[in-house]
Amino acid sequence: MRVIPLMTAAVVTAGLYYAVIERDALLAFARGEQISDETASADASAPSDAPKTTATAAETAAARATSADKTGNSGVGVVALRSTARGIDSAVVLRGQTQAIRQVEVRSETTSTVLSEPLRKGAQVKAGDLLCKLDPGTRPSTLLEARARLSEAKIRVPEAQARLDEARARLKEAQINLTAAAKLSEGGFASETRLASSQAAERSAVAGVATAETGLETTSAGIEAASAQVAAAEKELARLDILAPFDGLLESDTAELGSLMQPGSLCATVIQLETIKLVGYVPETEVNRVTIGAGARAELANGRNVEGKVTFISRSADPTTRTFEVEITVPNPDLAIRDGQTADIVISAEGAKAHYLPQSALTLNNDGQLGVRVVKDDMTVGFYPIQLLRDEASGVWVGGLPEKADVIVVGQDFVVAGVSVAPTYKEVSQ
Repeated sequence: MRVIPLMTAAVVTAGLYYAVIERDALLAFARGEQISDETASADASAPSDAPKTTATAAETAAARATSADKTGNSGVGVVALRSTARGIDSAVVLRGQTQAIRQVEVRSETTSTVLSEPLRKGAQVKAGDLLCKLDPGTRPSTLLEARARLSEAKIRVPEAQARLDEARARLKEAQINLTAAAKLSEGGFASETRLASSQAAERSAVAGVATAETGLETTSAGIEAASAQVAAAEKELARLDILAPFDGLLESDTAELGSLMQPGSLCATVIQLETIKLVGYVPETEVNRVTIGAGARAELANGRNVEGKVTFISRSADPTTRTFEVEITVPNPDLAIRDGQTADIVISAEGAKAHYLPQSALTLNNDGQLGVRVVKDDMTVGFYPIQLLRDEASGVWVGGLPEKADVIVVGQDFVVAGVSVAPTYKEVSQ
């Protein structure tokens, strides 16, 4: 009765052995394939912590066998891609949004009530079109009063000038009398009293000239003050008509009839969309790759593709994100692009040489560097760190390799730098 448990244990042990130790051979047997003893022993001797690849053990073994037959080399069989570097257009990719080229909130500069009927949002306006008309109130009367004061000030100018001329004549007469009195006094023909009287008259005439000049200056100042009052009154009247600053669209209704406007009250919002901006933010690591005038394209959230040129690059970084603002100007004659749409932006940058490889060819070395393994001229493996330049659905563009390289695309995870290999080559088109 103890024979059956022993047989069961033996069967279970054998099953576990083939399931764990001879797993590859068991799978190959289940698929109807045959693995040579050399291949099986080579696979069994591979390190237990070697990375797994997308290629199956059977495919790797077949590649090794084929390479050994063709080359006679006893190295590890791999498949290598003969790749030549090609020029590609590099690009800076960022996410942003659309903005109107111009947007202004037109506000009141004075206090009054609205007399005009409102214009509805979405209406087209031209530069100089009336948006809001305000009640003038007493402002016309204020202007008339200021103009009257200006006229009065101007009338006083001839009178002040005449007074100045009279004062100057009296000064000249006093100076002649003083000269005569001084000469007569020297000859003893005039008394000291007469000389002193002539001197006093001369000083009085000098003071009269100064007073007349002051009066003329005061009259001129009155003219300037009256002119300023007239200008202020005219400006106040001009503020009653709130006009569109440029051609555009009304983004909001204009102020309603009868509403009270105060300085700073909103009359309307006008935007211009014939030309639109794409605004994005470039990381500081890539800002030097973007130049003024560089071509750019963008895909909007609705699927529309647009093209334009870079017109602005910020010189200061955002203190929070450490990114730089970039603006791209795009024509929008049909107004189909709206303000605030999300956009995926691609800005053209200086081109570079790159290799186009399948993503499966990428691997890591012992230091964790991303790169590819290549077949060197002496049929040994070499490792090159690479830079990912562009990612596409069928492969990746990478830099950091020589102009021509034999990149291992099958079996690269079973070899390390310096190991001899027996490569099977295929061209890029294969």
